[in-house]
Amino acid sequence: MDSRYQPLADEIRPRSLDDVVGQQHILGRNGLLRRIVESGSTPNMIFYGPSGTGKTTVARIIAERTQRSLRKLNATTAGIADIKRIIDELDTFLTPGGVLLYLDEIQYFNKKQQQSLLEFIEDGRITLIASTTENPYFCVFGAILSRSTVFEFKPVSAADAEQAVLRAIDLLNARREKPLEIEPGVVRRIAASCGGDVRKAINAVELLFSACGEEGVIRLDDAVLISQKSAMRYDRDGDEHFDILSAMMKSLRGSDPNAALHYLARAIEVGDLTGICRRILCSASEDIGLAYPQAVPIVKACVDSALQLGLPEARLPLAEACILLATAPKSNSVVMAIDEALGDVRAGKVGSIPRELQNVHADGTGFEREQGYLYPHEFPGHWVRQQYLPDELKNRVYF
Repeated sequence: MDSRYQPLADEIRPRSLDDVVGQQHILGRNGLLRRIVESGSTPNMIFYGPSGTGKTTVARIIAERTQRSLRKLNATTAGIADIKRIIDELDTFLTPGGVLLYLDEIQYFNKKQQQSLLEFIEDGRITLIASTTENPYFCVFGAILSRSTVFEFKPVSAADAEQAVLRAIDLLNARREKPLEIEPGVVRRIAASCGGDVRKAINAVELLFSACGEEGVIRLDDAVLISQKSAMRYDRDGDEHFDILSAMMKSLRGSDPNAALHYLARAIEVGDLTGICRRILCSASEDIGLAYPQAVPIVKACVDSALQLGLPEARLPLAEACILLATAPKSNSVVMAIDEALGDVRAGKVGSIPRELQNVHADGTGFEREQGYLYPHEFPGHWVRQQYLPDELKNRVYF
């Protein structure tokens, strides 16, 4: 008898597409991925999305429907030797119809490892189904990507997650002589706090059943305690990191203080002071700019205070800065002006600096005329008409 522990999330993993919660945009009745699977064809595919959204589950369901020999690798532990072993099996009695390779976490394979599969994907002897939690357009080798269809898996809604929570509760209660009583609100709390990660929700159910003791009741207080911060999805090196900071900055630009505070809170909750400070400092110049130039020193003071205070007190000057930026008048004239100037320089439109503006050290070294610079302070209003741009750009207007 095999006494090895099997996690509940793995035990109740769906066996058909109808049992998969969420992902209706690709697995619904008219979803493209469902239609592909039901057609019996298996193209090369890359499943992209957060953990616990069904990528591995769907890949396994597809693998079970194919006549090809299934091989599984996890890129976090596999290496080039594992790939070679699969390649060596091709065209043998072990893989008469070719191989369906399920490669989990493909982002951990380097370029050479990914390239080793290319020839066999190209001629069809290996069909690849890969999953990744990171943007495949950045982490997957271009030649592999061009031969694959990318499907995005989205965080599962709380309503959909409730289905999985209830299924887990029913299974665990069926194993008990006396089913546990579930206090009102427990299911909703677990589903809402899992952050769209069904595996996390099922693990919470399993833990609550293990910790119930002899009382026979799963209490809402315990569900709240076990799910603290569970809804947070944040990876310092992954997409969520940049998405949250991007959403915060765009909310500032869009003059929505409530949204800006929401995304600020998500970044604060995981202690990302550096990312927050960089974005709000940038917004002060990029989005507010000359409409309210004082925003720059004010935000700089808030950032300095936050860094000196540290968390949790840093939340106060950071929130102050966000509210100020979100409610301040907006102007991107600075961005437009400097970017146009940079565009000309990068396009080679530079020309010679007018003689009048050159350093005076050049005077008397063979130039046919003296510098001729007009000193503005010697003229009424401290201004005099004079060409400052090179001849090639003399009529160019940036601002």
